[in-house]
Amino acid sequence: MNDPVQIHASCAARGEQGIVLSGPSGSGKSDLLLRLIDAGYDLVADDRVCLHAGWASAPAALAGLLEVRGIGIVRMRYRARVRVVAVARLVSPSDHPPRLPPSPRCDKVVGQPVFFLDPAQPSAVARIGLVLDCIAGHRHLLDERQL
Repeated sequence: MNDPVQIHASCAARGEQGIVLSGPSGSGKSDLLLRLIDAGYDLVADDRVCLHAGWASAPAALAGLLEVRGIGIVRMRYRARVRVVAVARLVSPSDHPPRLPPSPRCDKVVGQPVFFLDPAQPSAVARIGLVLDCIAGHRHLLDERQL
């Protein structure tokens, strides 16, 4: 990914790790981003994410803005950019991903491992933390051959 590209997504940072939250409008990206921020993650971008050479940032006009349904648009502290290490593809409960998916596939646009996540699950924030721990090497994600 050499040329800058802008996608409809959100992005949060934990330390030096960035996670892109992707999904269609109304899938819960901003709500999950709000829960991640509440859990100590940094806001990088909401609604639109600029990607360039593995880094994510907000478009200048949206930097530091978070849309909270039922409340409005809130200005808050944000991180200017972060290295993207994973993509959480948000799915609805009716789109059940397999219990034991094959080894993580890479997102075609971002070029990083993609995981499927129901953002309405109470464990959604913990699952993102677990994914980032696995990528950082603090935990080990087994594939089906290792079971």
